[in-house]
Amino acid sequence: MPQTEPGSAANSPGDEPRPSDFVREIVAEDGRTGKWGGRVVTRFPPEPNGYLHIGHAKAIHIDFGIAQEFGGRCHLRFDDTNPTKEEDEYVRSIVEDVRWLGWDWGEHLYYASDYFEQMYEYAEELIRKSKAYVDDQSAEEIRLSRGTLTQPGRESPYRGRGVEENLDLFRRMRAGEFPDGSRVLRAKIDMASPNLNLRDPVMYRILHAHHHRQGDAWCVYPMYDWAHGLEDSIEGVTHSICTLEFENHRPLYDWFLDAINEGRDRPIHHPQQIEFARLELTCTLMSKRKLLQLVENGHVGGWDDPRMPTLSGLRRRGFTPEAIRNFCRRIGVNKFNSTVDYALLAHCVREDLNRRAPRVMSVLRPLKVIIDNYDADRVETMDAVNNPEDPAAGTRKVPFGRELYIERDDFMEDPPKKFFRLAPGREVRLRYAYFVTCTGVEKDAGGNVTALHCTYDPATRGGDAPDGRKVKATLHWVSAAHALNAEVRLYDHLFNKADPNDAPEGQDYTANLNPASLEVVADAKVEPSLAGAKGGERFQFERLGYFCVDPDSAAGRPVFNRTVTLKDTWAKEQKKSATP
Repeated sequence: MPQTEPGSAANSPGDEPRPSDFVREIVAEDGRTGKWGGRVVTRFPPEPNGYLHIGHAKAIHIDFGIAQEFGGRCHLRFDDTNPTKEEDEYVRSIVEDVRWLGWDWGEHLYYASDYFEQMYEYAEELIRKSKAYVDDQSAEEIRLSRGTLTQPGRESPYRGRGVEENLDLFRRMRAGEFPDGSRVLRAKIDMASPNLNLRDPVMYRILHAHHHRQGDAWCVYPMYDWAHGLEDSIEGVTHSICTLEFENHRPLYDWFLDAINEGRDRPIHHPQQIEFARLELTCTLMSKRKLLQLVENGHVGGWDDPRMPTLSGLRRRGFTPEAIRNFCRRIGVNKFNSTVDYALLAHCVREDLNRRAPRVMSVLRPLKVIIDNYDADRVETMDAVNNPEDPAAGTRKVPFGRELYIERDDFMEDPPKKFFRLAPGREVRLRYAYFVTCTGVEKDAGGNVTALHCTYDPATRGGDAPDGRKVKATLHWVSAAHALNAEVRLYDHLFNKADPNDAPEGQDYTANLNPASLEVVADAKVEPSLAGAKGGERFQFERLGYFCVDPDSAAGRPVFNRTVTLKDTWAKEQKKSATP
């Protein structure tokens, strides 16, 4: 059995501002009154039936954060009570994700399945107290007899079975004598209760299935509502912090614990449950069932597809754990459901990467520039700033030659009035290099521009003119002779509606999938300093956005995922709303 004495705080991701919210106020008050003898024990209890997503990050931040702040501990516990949906792959991914976010549970890693024997003994105890019975009705019959919000349920014809008969049947259920679905164990509470969860809920079902940890030792498995409170009790959890959908289940958890404790000389531990609103994000799904469908039906490339809201997907896209933790602090903890704009999450990522990501130059849609008055054999190296937000990051050398690549969008042959970039006869600055003027255009047979001819001003090396003349645009570029070929994946929202579930009549959420959620640029050009970039490294492509090296990268041909663009819509809206 897990220890229940006070433990050391979980490892903190760093000295971060301590938030304040109603959950922390409850925990602080319990500390002042000595309710739990000064102990604070929380837990993060994921079901290993899928990968964690950004919504889980909020729960992780609360569970581990509160334990750390109040000198307690947080358990990582897997609620593995449904063997048909659980896999070791999910266990491994959850462990990796929680650690990636910066949290550590020390020795306190637990599994609900380790408590199966104890839960079973508690169930027999309720049978002996005439508070549980074996029901032979089918799942459909039980559903139909449950009643509605306005009508009471009907009692099962098997509700009056005696204690000995129920014990015998329950033990034979465990022994494997009966087929799946033929019998269940139900709590005997109140079929007329206004709370449907108290209308004789099912505690155990027969399921001849192989368990990822217990193997074939069990063929009766506890229902989540029966297991939930007992797991917290066995582990000595003081503050069982849950999302709001469990609020109506709390009376049931209390009933189970109180029923077990009835008549006991040594009552079992009864945790305190506190509910908070779960996270909802625009243009995003938070249902593991639906995310699994996206994976299984090939709408995405897997759980770690960078378009997915999973932590593994966000990590692959280039999000940082620091940005996610900052996001969780900003959205806070409340008691009412609301939807957070995805733009706030992107803002937190952008804000973090702006401080830490090295700047590099890359060209996604290359257009060749030939500097006619530059010696064809000459190569210079220009000093480029690695990160203006971090003076300690220093500079790097970028090669410059006669032929360059610029973005195709940075040139227009017949520009409108407010287009200040390159055009025939116009002078612009090349970042860290020279002023250049467009003197000619090459086209193919179809009239498409294939190359530009320019001249440069040698006196403007470094990007400034000694005579003080100004230009209205500065362009990024890559030396054609030194450019590294790269694949760049431009990601956008997976769904094109703020609420993906808002689908046309007769259709489901997949009708709102965004067909433009991924654009692959196969012939991008990047500066040679990126030749040794490793998977997971993050960069700002100047003027283009933040990008992360994908694990698919091969030697000499990196693959980059766009993390976020440079455009910060959330910050812009905040600034607008603050303007009188």
